[in-house]
Amino acid sequence: MLLAPRILSRLILIAVTTLSFAAIAAAQPRDHLTDQETDLIRFHRQLDKRVDIFIKAMDRRFAIINGMEQVKTKKIDKEEPDWGDLPKGSRAQLLGDVASILDEAITNIDDVSRRDEKSPLISRSVRKLTTATNGYVTQVKSLASQTKDADELAAIERVLQHAEQIIEVGSQLPAPATDKKKTKP
Repeated sequence: MLLAPRILSRLILIAVTTLSFAAIAAAQPRDHLTDQETDLIRFHRQLDKRVDIFIKAMDRRFAIINGMEQVKTKKIDKEEPDWGDLPKGSRAQLLGDVASILDEAITNIDDVSRRDEKSPLISRSVRKLTTATNGYVTQVKSLASQTKDADELAAIERVLQHAEQIIEVGSQLPAPATDKKKTKP
């Protein structure tokens, strides 16, 4: 008779342990970039090329959200890693990815500006990111008017907060320098 309570208590302990591990696994934060996208970021060392990768990664997520077909990306360099499979997730998760990618792009630009604030790559990268972000704001505001899901609305708010920062900085940039060399017709 004593054997049954021991077995029962062990089964309960195993069940509690299994549920604990499941809860821990569920609490793990979602990676906002796929492994292949992360490889592309590591491959490209220049800020403007990284920003291009961030923009393409966000474009991929918006294409999924909007049900659009993905455009095939051509490799610039033979050594460049592939883009890999499309990211997966709910609309809220994909929008959360976009917010995190915007945050990572801001961080990359800040890091370069701290090391070399006169780098021409900074203004070029901010301009690219600002242009893309203006398009994202339009899409996100449209999505906000169509959803009542709390997770989606929270992700949309995060996207808009990061977008506001980027657009503000982008609006403070001086006009791009024009080439003063005259070309012959």
